[in-house]
Amino acid sequence: MRDPLTVLTDAFTSFLFGKVETTRLPVRTSTGQAQAVYLPTAAPGLGDSGVIIGREVYSGKGYIYDPFQLYGQQLPAPHWLVLGESGNGKSALEKTYVLRQLRFKDRQVVVLDAQGEDGVGEWNLIAQELGITPIRLDPTAALDMGIRLNPLDPAITTTGQLALLRTIIEVAMGHGLDERSGFALKVAHAYVNETIVERQPVLTDIVEQLRHPEPESAEAMNVAIDDVRAWGLDVALVLDRLVDGDLRGMFDGPTTVGIDLDAPLIVFDLSHIDRNSIAMPILMAIVGVWLEHTWIRPDRVKRIFLVEEAWHIINSPFVAQLFQRLLKFGRRLGLSFVAVVHHLSDVVDGAAAKEAAAILKMASTRTIYAQKADEARATGRVLGLPRWAVEIIPTLTPGIAVWDVNGNVQVVKHLITETERPLVFTDRAMTESSAELAESDAHVDDAIRAAELEAEARAAYMEQHAG
Repeated sequence: MRDPLTVLTDAFTSFLFGKVETTRLPVRTSTGQAQAVYLPTAAPGLGDSGVIIGREVYSGKGYIYDPFQLYGQQLPAPHWLVLGESGNGKSALEKTYVLRQLRFKDRQVVVLDAQGEDGVGEWNLIAQELGITPIRLDPTAALDMGIRLNPLDPAITTTGQLALLRTIIEVAMGHGLDERSGFALKVAHAYVNETIVERQPVLTDIVEQLRHPEPESAEAMNVAIDDVRAWGLDVALVLDRLVDGDLRGMFDGPTTVGIDLDAPLIVFDLSHIDRNSIAMPILMAIVGVWLEHTWIRPDRVKRIFLVEEAWHIINSPFVAQLFQRLLKFGRRLGLSFVAVVHHLSDVVDGAAAKEAAAILKMASTRTIYAQKADEARATGRVLGLPRWAVEIIPTLTPGIAVWDVNGNVQVVKHLITETERPLVFTDRAMTESSAELAESDAHVDDAIRAAELEAEARAAYMEQHAG
């Protein structure tokens, strides 16, 4: 029963000021129940169409990303840069992303696999699971009927062949070709293409023609034949390394028959190539041009080109220029380029700083795993990350990354299902405990399937209304 004095005081107050608020008794509750009163605030997501990546850390909601769905709406370009120290989850992210993209019927992926152990690349398990045979480029195996890629393959246009030959030579020499050497190469290439018609021209033919140019080549420019031979000598010596040197076997013969460019996944296994040798950027150049002229086609297929150890591309001015053109060209034909780099300083402070900046500018999506504080600050300055994101990068645990999708910055925890785990497992692929995975697997698979069904419905609608 209330105190009479309190009742009298309340009545008098009501008479003077009107009715007062009802006084509520305190309620004992838990934080789990009370949190509904204080709704959390989180950045908006990227929509619900695409490939599920995991969970946004602060809100717990699902994080879905697909450059093909976002392109033109929230993304000016479909290209993607992945950064971070080893052991934080880059490998697991790449592999699960590819596996989930391949569940869509209109997807195709090429992977340049530069890492591996036990004699195979780290994508070997995934290739086996999908029934794919990796294209294993190995100088020793190439001598024994191994895989060959011919820079003079007729599937590549003559313009593309000449551009590829110039890039190979410039990478090997470390500087651009002068006009005289370029002229000697051009006339040798033209003569070989005109005279060899019964088989695929090969590099040996170019080397032989550079050593023994035809008189017509000199007469066309009103110069002495000895001058043309001298101009092409350095070029011939560089190409001879691919024919009879330490890189012989991989490029000095017709392209191996049976390489399936229509397979959903194409893996170039580069794990047998010394990553610090000149062979790697030369190989990147050859594969890049070969793919540009034989793989990318206007057939409405969405293609993903994923490059491990991408600093071999971005750190070489000539290879970077080649890939910069590929990115610009491929964007119109549905190509998403994914570059995986450990440290941004590997490329922005290198010999190809200008070209690297251009490629980074085209990457509208950036995923940054844990880095040391100094590296995180440098990365933040180059990529224009907000201060809070820069400060949190050194504290990130494996499997958690800062995602910047054209200015939409969120912290995302990557999820791996039990089905995927055996295929992506490495010491860097651990993102959640088994208990957490068991609880989330069903939700992840449902979300993946829902995204797949929506994409199929969208594709059917677009095809029906294409006219």
